[in-house]
Amino acid sequence: MTYPLKVDYCGICSLPPEYCENGPLFEKCKEWMEDNLPDHYARLILNKTQEELEAMTLGNGKKKQTRGGKAMKNLTKKQDVQKQVAVGRSMRARKKYVTLIRGLKTCDMNLKKCSKAFGQKFACGSSVTGDDEITVQGDVIDDIMDFIAEELGIDADLVVDVGDIKD
Repeated sequence: MTYPLKVDYCGICSLPPEYCENGPLFEKCKEWMEDNLPDHYARLILNKTQEELEAMTLGNGKKKQTRGGKAMKNLTKKQDVQKQVAVGRSMRARKKYVTLIRGLKTCDMNLKKCSKAFGQKFACGSSVTGDDEITVQGDVIDDIMDFIAEELGIDADLVVDVGDIKD
C-alpha cells in the first residue's frame, strides 16, 4: 500500500463508494457511479471484475441481457368479480352496534373517501377496517343503503342487507 492513498468519492452523496449503499440516494449514486467510476460500480454493485464487465458488453456499447425474459409475459387479467355491496351490523358492546359495509371495492370505489363521506353524513366515526370493509359506528343500515344508492351512484339492486354479522 502506498501513501498518500487516493480515495474516490461519490459525486451525489459525497461518501466513498463503499458507503453509498447506506445513504439515502443509493439509486442516483448507482447511476453516477456507473458513468464516472465503472471499476467501483463493477466491483461493488455487480460483484464483477473489469474484464468480466467488458465481456458482458456488446460491440455497440449496449449491455447484453443477462437474466430473465420479457417482463410483460406473465400478466394476469383482472378477474370479473360479481359486484355486490353487503351492508350488515355487528354488536360491539351490550346494546351498541357498528354497521359493516363490504364489497365497495368490487364497484371500484375508493374506500378511504367513502369512509370519510359516511362519517360526515351520519356524524359518527367511520374507518376502513379490512381489505374491503368499512366500519361505521352506530346502527345506520337503512340510511347507509339509501346513501350508497343515491350519493355514491351504485345501483340499488347491488346493495344487499345481510342483517346481523357475527365476527
